[in-house]
Amino acid sequence: MDSSVKKILVSQPEPKTEKSPYFDIAEKYGVQVIFRPFIKIDPINAKEFRTQRINLLDHTAVIFTAKTAIDHYFRLSEELRTQIPESMKYFCVTEAIAVYLQKYIIFRKRKIFYPTSGRIEDLMTYINKHNKENYLIPVSDVHKEDLIKLLDDKKIKYSKAVMYRTVSNDFAAEEIFDYDILLFFSPAGITSLLKNFPKFEQNGTLIGSFGPSTAKAVRDAGLRLDIEAPNPESPSMTAALEKYLKTVMKPVSKGKK
Repeated sequence: MDSSVKKILVSQPEPKTEKSPYFDIAEKYGVQVIFRPFIKIDPINAKEFRTQRINLLDHTAVIFTAKTAIDHYFRLSEELRTQIPESMKYFCVTEAIAVYLQKYIIFRKRKIFYPTSGRIEDLMTYINKHNKENYLIPVSDVHKEDLIKLLDDKKIKYSKAVMYRTVSNDFAAEEIFDYDILLFFSPAGITSLLKNFPKFEQNGTLIGSFGPSTAKAVRDAGLRLDIEAPNPESPSMTAALEKYLKTVMKPVSKGKK
């Protein structure tokens, strides 16, 4: 396997801020980092949402597992001309998701709950304390069932509302696909890879994944997983990527720490 890495594909949108560990890695190791999502989000409109026969105001709390879910929850509430009451409670998997709520509401700790660990199991501690609420869970048409199973086990009342779709972000015929490393963050990304390139042969291409479900999707597809995160030494994808690059390349500059 060639240890020289020149071009890395990150299957996520490009960061809007200039302060990203990916940019630091690109500078430090003299590699090209390309942000090119394999999947994209398509909204479900109000007319289609109504076919699910879910009334937003029948619920007293919302569980958010992603910032995307927040965007589509408030987008649909506007399209449905539904005024979300100030009494609504919000339960978020991570602090970053909870803070993102400030885009739409005034941040009040008494109605926003999240675990510091970022684990769904720890979020259940808060949900169990508010087990009389009727929860709404905005999701994509493709989603994990981990949270649903935990809610069922505790007999929590909830509705699962599909508010957006995760679809393949197809590559154009003229797009050059010559990356040394591919980084994936969801099983849908692996599905899209095989849809776009049905004759894909990994050979010397390195594949990195974030999260156990993505890692499983890589292996289930018969591909070799070279970089896996999170792990005790590398809690993030960028940490795992840099750890690998350190073993095969020398820094070309001091970079930024």
